[in-house]
Amino acid sequence: MKSLLLVGLGGAIGSIVRFKIGGWVTHQFVQQNFPLGTFVVNVSGCLVVGLLAGLAVKEDIFSSDVRIFLFTGIMGGFTTFSAFGLETFNLLRCDLIAVAGAYVSSSVVCGLFALWVGFSIVYHLCK
Repeated sequence: MKSLLLVGLGGAIGSIVRFKIGGWVTHQFVQQNFPLGTFVVNVSGCLVVGLLAGLAVKEDIFSSDVRIFLFTGIMGGFTTFSAFGLETFNLLRCDLIAVAGAYVSSSVVCGLFALWVGFSIVYHLCK
């Protein structure tokens, strides 16, 4: 139960921060052809997760509760793209280059395909 509360609280914080940063970037840099707000959130999320993961590995300063709160909660709420980046990075660190490539390409292709399927189902059923 404690882990659920840590993830929920962290997720709420991360989601609010994502909403505020993404909205701010979008309003500051009005660019209709490129989703800059989401891009900034995803890249900054990867930077923060990289810093936190580096501290977790090198310094071992986070308890399991703090890791759940930070990584799964706050950063998961901020952007799951950072988890995708960290998982890919860890595969590369383990010299699993082919697996990392398959993970990246299949995530993008399958994710876009699933989005298209979901959209198409609703689009064709709700005419």
